[in-house]
Amino acid sequence: MKSSGNNHQQAMHFHHPPRRVVSLVPSLTESLFDLGLGEAVVGITDYCIQPAENLANLPRVGGTKNPRIEEILALKPELVLVNWEENAHSTVEALEAAGVTVWVTHPKSVRQAMDILWTLAGLFKSQASAVRLKALETALDWTKSAAKESEPLRYFCPIWYDQTQSDLSWWMTFNQHTYCHDLLELCGGANAFAERERRYPLAADLGMKAAKDAGDRDTRYPRLRLEEIIDANPEIILLPSEPYLFDEAHLQKLSELLKGSEAINHERIYLVDGSLITWHGTRLARALRELPALFAR
Repeated sequence: MKSSGNNHQQAMHFHHPPRRVVSLVPSLTESLFDLGLGEAVVGITDYCIQPAENLANLPRVGGTKNPRIEEILALKPELVLVNWEENAHSTVEALEAAGVTVWVTHPKSVRQAMDILWTLAGLFKSQASAVRLKALETALDWTKSAAKESEPLRYFCPIWYDQTQSDLSWWMTFNQHTYCHDLLELCGGANAFAERERRYPLAADLGMKAAKDAGDRDTRYPRLRLEEIIDANPEIILLPSEPYLFDEAHLQKLSELLKGSEAINHERIYLVDGSLITWHGTRLARALRELPALFAR
């Protein structure tokens, strides 16, 4: 599936602002409404939850991974918004085969995420959206400047937890080629696993056998054994509520497992709203308000 990256031209083949949009990306659904473009939204996924008051009566077309194509087509969309990581390649193929314009987004940085928002504002020819985005750009500039004034804190932020068949625990995180990494760097964090790449298969990632050629598979989300996290000695640990729901029990367990680390010694282990870290879009405004405080020394 081709992703847009910094190139959004595939979304620009309109002689007028799209009047019927289906969003299969929860963060972009929220962004459309935040930017005042919600009137064009005619369909969303089961996981699109914000802004709740605006979504109550909109048709839902299934999950992000398995939307019901027939129902999407029945809505006669002029544009369908998808994301390279959140939506399936087969979904894009089916929609394009039916003649629907599909915009595949794949921001790997805050700048790329902002570019997507600017493209939406331009696509809809919305001056009001542009005003909102200029305010967000100002907040972004201020956050960047503030972060430069102090030494960044080395962090560990897992996004998944599981065990092998032999009950060996592992935690998935992200490296430097992700939106999450770039956002937390802007907020004052230094990713303890910025250069760590995912190895295949799982046993290789966990250091128990030789790795195979990754080929075209995604290497941005490594899986870590406890020993690797201990060796990294993070100064702060963030436990997000999504995509995996880390809760108080996980916090207590990691506090015990990582006892003696800088993070635990200084009581810097926090449960955080995962959408602030993973949702690219206008959710960035709230992330810039809340996340930098966690990295204050």
